[in-house]
Amino acid sequence: MKKSDFHFILPQELIAQEPKKNRDESRLLVIHRNNDSIEHKQFFHLIDYLNKGDVLVLNDSKVIPARIFFLSDTKKSVEILLIRQLSEDTWVTYVSPGKRARKGQELHHISGKLFAKVIEVNEDGERIVQFKWDLSIPFILLLNAVGTTPIPPYIKTDSDRWKNEYQTVYAVHNGSVAAPTAGLHFTDTLLESIQKKGIQIAKITLHVGPGTFKPVKTELLENHKMSFEFFEINDESAKLINQCKQKGGRCIAVGTTVTRALEGSVENGKVVSAKQNTNLFITPGYTFKVIDGLVTNFHLPESTLIMLVSAFYDREKLLASYQIAIQEKYKFYSFGDAMLLI
Repeated sequence: MKKSDFHFILPQELIAQEPKKNRDESRLLVIHRNNDSIEHKQFFHLIDYLNKGDVLVLNDSKVIPARIFFLSDTKKSVEILLIRQLSEDTWVTYVSPGKRARKGQELHHISGKLFAKVIEVNEDGERIVQFKWDLSIPFILLLNAVGTTPIPPYIKTDSDRWKNEYQTVYAVHNGSVAAPTAGLHFTDTLLESIQKKGIQIAKITLHVGPGTFKPVKTELLENHKMSFEFFEINDESAKLINQCKQKGGRCIAVGTTVTRALEGSVENGKVVSAKQNTNLFITPGYTFKVIDGLVTNFHLPESTLIMLVSAFYDREKLLASYQIAIQEKYKFYSFGDAMLLI
């Protein structure tokens, strides 16, 4: 299969530049996979499509202020984007411009509170960076002081303005450099109503890295390599999901990150607790082992995300539904509207 098989043209005005004032008032396009029928709803109607005994699975990873601007020894600005933590003081990063990030390069933050050293340059352009700071201060607190939220580049408004909105209401575990955006539509009130209806909620953690959104540069999908992302599924969540499936309930994944974590942790037909990295690349032809429904946003053309959703439904039918969404003026991408496939 080719990258170009997932191309579509999106009018720029449909790229959402700001979130809804009330998260759950986003629009919701509902696709019934059994008969290909489509409904146009609002996100708070999601509860109407969930049944008692189902389990809704959320990614509780929290976006960190992962963009930090440093100065080189020649006083030139260098941006470091944190990707994945390797140890207390060492991270896999992207550094821009790369020519200022050779092995051994030392950088400092203007505050004088944080220093960085490039200790390795990987073949794919990633840099392994070791940080130094006053260890009496937790690194995340230092990041809150010196870092900024990495809002996607297609959002042209001030990133600091939306840093609170670019976070799910159930985010707990620090580590993501991009939000699991399907979850941005939930409110505490909606989640409470869902639980009162008898739908169980399971939480897993997958720390979203920029590799999730990395453009596919190879025309043939089999030549594309996904970047690794860390995920954790605890015993309680694995048990909830497996019991739900055994009793005939449905597992509804909120987002592609949840989908990749669940599908990447199956042994003998069951979800197992795990702490590991995954680079699972789901494309059409993949046989899903866990999820029965998917809540997701509208994704970029030719992205690994639209490829995953196409695998869960049908490529041609999904692209046709995208055209309907465009005609109906749905908003796309991170702050955009949502889709439910059941």
